[in-house]
Amino acid sequence: MEPGPAVLADHSVVLKDGRIEAVMPTAAVEPAYAAARRVSLPRHAVIPGLINLHTHAAMSLMRGLADDLPLMVWLKNHIWPAEAKHVSPDFVYDGTRLACAEMLAGGITCFSDMYYFPESSARAALDCGMRAAIGLIAIDLPTQYASDPDDYLVKGLAMRDAYRDQPLLSFCMAPHAPYTVSDPLFGRIRTMADELDLPVHIHLHETREEIEASLAQYRVRPLERLQALGIVGPRLIAVHGVHMSDAELDTLAKFGCSVAHCPSSNLKLASGFARVASMLERGINVGLGTDGAASNNRLDLFLEMRTAALLAKAVSGDPEAMPAYQALRAATINGARALGIDGLTGSIEPGKAADLCAVSLNGPEMAPQHSILSQLVYAAGRENVTHVWVAGRLLLGDGAFTAIDQRDLDKRIGLWQNELTGESAP
Repeated sequence: MEPGPAVLADHSVVLKDGRIEAVMPTAAVEPAYAAARRVSLPRHAVIPGLINLHTHAAMSLMRGLADDLPLMVWLKNHIWPAEAKHVSPDFVYDGTRLACAEMLAGGITCFSDMYYFPESSARAALDCGMRAAIGLIAIDLPTQYASDPDDYLVKGLAMRDAYRDQPLLSFCMAPHAPYTVSDPLFGRIRTMADELDLPVHIHLHETREEIEASLAQYRVRPLERLQALGIVGPRLIAVHGVHMSDAELDTLAKFGCSVAHCPSSNLKLASGFARVASMLERGINVGLGTDGAASNNRLDLFLEMRTAALLAKAVSGDPEAMPAYQALRAATINGARALGIDGLTGSIEPGKAADLCAVSLNGPEMAPQHSILSQLVYAAGRENVTHVWVAGRLLLGDGAFTAIDQRDLDKRIGLWQNELTGESAP
């Protein structure tokens, strides 16, 4: 992925101490290195591990809970009541483990999470061996996790302090959305983000209703409000960014902001079509997210790559918008850049962490192979993923987990399904 599109045929990646030691022709490896182990993957493509720039991992336990509804109806009438009744540290731990299993099986090695009880999310990610950017969630509303803004921030900082030395974890400030966060709380979040040099991960301009409510309450659109509060800058990750004017896109570009594009969630909730081609034309860093399984039903970045590329073409009327390589960048190095970890992961370069995904090129759906990049984005699916490494550790080998106890996980998820039965519509 860096510095540009390159498909290297008959090459090998040399791993040492969790890092990429070298990328070189396979014929040259044996004379240069005495390998402790060799993994031979003929007819495979090895790509950087995919990076899910926005999700609510624990909400995997709510997959299918209330489908086919508008966002605010879905939230107010179904999701928020279910969360108030069921969400706990155990709920978040088990739901995040379920999400990690699904993501790993689909080649995702890192995810950026926003949810309650983030210490449980962090523990689950570490137990599964995944890389994660854990959000320090903050809203003005009391929840089962925290009673007020002070409580959110104190608990979030304590979580960060407890896990800050974990090499697989990074952190973000995670104010939920402009409609759940007040100006004073935004001010404190900005100060903390500046002091700790953390990204600010927030839902922004997801729906027209959000913008209308902001105009009614604050007399400005949400992005303008955030700009006045000092939130807009190179650390901002604007999640969704569906309803952006030309001037607002210019602002995102001017301040070096990133966008977490979640095409399937935007489609399912009928939020609209993000202007991704216009974002890319302006040089805005666009990464890909799945959103939570409750509003997407799949944590599948292969699907998001294909959907994002096709939508960009249809919305802009330009078949050259978001070509395959740009879609793969959005699922890898662009996500890493948004999270401030692009020096560590997101591309296959010597010195970086060995976060890798092997995709089988076998099968009629993958033939013929005129362009490997096109095959990866337009033809491949998560079912083609065979091997996944995070920091050099094999977590998926020949489609089987090496660090996740599938039986225990199935048992726990069965218990939660029984607990949640009755919350969902038929």
